Amino acid sequence: MTAGRELWTWAAACTAGAALVLLASGREWFTVTYGTRQVPVSAAELAPALGPAAWASLAAVVAVLATSGIWRRSVGVVMALCGAGVIAGSWWGSGMGAALRISAEQVPVAAGVTPQVASVLAWPVVSSAGGLLLVAGGVVAALRGARWPGMSDRYDRSGTGAGGAASSSGASGALGERALWDALDRGTDPTAGPDDEDR
Repeated sequence: MTAGRELWTWAAACTAGAALVLLASGREWFTVTYGTRQVPVSAAELAPALGPAAWASLAAVVAVLATSGIWRRSVGVVMALCGAGVIAGSWWGSGMGAALRISAEQVPVAAGVTPQVASVLAWPVVSSAGGLLLVAGGVVAALRGARWPGMSDRYDRSGTGAGGAASSSGASGALGERALWDALDRGTDPTAGPDDEDR
């Protein structure tokens, strides 16, 4: 796999990881039932850092594409930390105790009422999977990011080509001016064509 293809494969994987976290962070992970009343508990209440970590990871993908060298490695480390935070938040948010505590703040619990908790374990798993992708992506960027091409490489190459063309045209112009002065020194009109010289 070439360095450019590896870079874009990495970007796609990290974007998918952030998308999984965003998807899970907008869902309800628990439903707590008190008698006849149901209280949904969302990921935003259980683990509010998931959404910001996912958006920061997407920004890190753009930053890796735009930077190079030590800056790219640093962004990779930040992305790995975001992924680790997502995994920790997913684990913490999947606990039943947090859901009971949050739901109890919304509903006054009557004496003798035992709450029933129903969880959707798929969403913490999805979020954790996205976090693992982000951790892996951050580590790969920190270790191999320096080998990947940057967005500025294309402009550097085109700039070099333009500079070379400008130098060539400048040299041609200098030679043409010298030929004109030599013709004037010989007493020849440099603007006259072959027909004018015959006459």
